[in-house]
Amino acid sequence: MSDENNAQQAEDGPQFDRKQMIKLVVEFGPLLVFFFTNSHYGIYTGTGAFMVATVISLIASQILLGRIAIMPLITSLFVLVFGGLTLWLQDDHFIKMKPTIVNGFFAAILFGGLATNRIFLKIVFGDVMKLSEEGWRLLTLRWAVFFVFLAVLNEVMWRGFSTDTWVAFKVFGIMPITFVFALAQIGLLKKYEISTSESG
Repeated sequence: MSDENNAQQAEDGPQFDRKQMIKLVVEFGPLLVFFFTNSHYGIYTGTGAFMVATVISLIASQILLGRIAIMPLITSLFVLVFGGLTLWLQDDHFIKMKPTIVNGFFAAILFGGLATNRIFLKIVFGDVMKLSEEGWRLLTLRWAVFFVFLAVLNEVMWRGFSTDTWVAFKVFGIMPITFVFALAQIGLLKKYEISTSESG
């Protein structure tokens, strides 16, 4: 029996690693396409390539992972809308403002949920994490504030620096900042975690 369990764990490990790698490629791939295309052909060609890569990433997510996560889906819709406006009007302000609007949108949803006692993070991640109500509220508040920070940061970057600098920061700066912030929440998660016995 132990051999069967070990075999099962051995199977589960690589599957988890593969799944995480696929998610990383699906989410980060379009940004790399955006960066390299913008570097060689400019912001408008880069925006078009970004849109195409975003659609491909959604299709790949559905095929390889069996689902499209809600946040990447919403972000992708904004990419298509604001990317389309950028190309149609030949005005790169739209694609540059897109992260500000997306992050502002997420912040508004989370703050609105807190104000109406609807904890949207719990609705989305409740099957993955078991936290007390206070824990969910604190985590939601922190992420809402963080989204506001990202929105403000994007405004500073695109208004104060060149297009190439903004694109580079969007691709190689935002993800590490988000990763560090997510790691910083581990203490909160542990503090307010509810054990399986308690939740049952």
